[in-house]
Amino acid sequence: MPDFSFEDACPAPVAGIDEVGRGPWAGPVMAAAVVIDRAAAPADLIAALNDSKKLSPKRREDLCARLIACPGVAWALGEASVAEIDELNILQATFLAMRRAAASLPFVPEHALIDGNKVPPGLPCPATAVVKGDGKSASIAAASIIAKVHRDRIMLGLDARFPNYGWCRNAGYGTPDHIAGLLTNGVTEHHRKSFAPIRKLLTPNNS
Repeated sequence: MPDFSFEDACPAPVAGIDEVGRGPWAGPVMAAAVVIDRAAAPADLIAALNDSKKLSPKRREDLCARLIACPGVAWALGEASVAEIDELNILQATFLAMRRAAASLPFVPEHALIDGNKVPPGLPCPATAVVKGDGKSASIAAASIIAKVHRDRIMLGLDARFPNYGWCRNAGYGTPDHIAGLLTNGVTEHHRKSFAPIRKLLTPNNS
């Protein structure tokens, strides 16, 4: 389970930063930055934190609600749009979302822990990449939960406007129901046109 070992090795306050939505064919990429004050955050909340992928949707929602309401938790979101993903590429758009999340915190942290193996350039503080950090660092795990819940809500809202792609279930990933929707209804403004499966649908004669 995640703990504060990585945070304790850095000067405080430490922000955990994680993203969600690199792989989907549709929708934005979302990042969250979270700083946890252990003296003010409930011990049972900290103990419940984990990689968002290992939590049920209801558990993620419950933990997200507690995190964002907790006086001991500072948090912020950063988003990169589909247009930015297509313009920059998904890696650079992910870095952009992470920079936006870090810059939106109510204060500048002394250090940041980044989920993954790369540190985004241009962060407001020194940072360390932590591979599989959402399962190791409590701050990154909290960021993974907040980012996941908020992106899922965005995709749920888009699903209400574009109900033929299953985004309320697949969050924009290339699942069979999403593929069926694309073949029947075509590409929307929310699809990542730089991604190969979408690009192929837009240029079938050149694939």
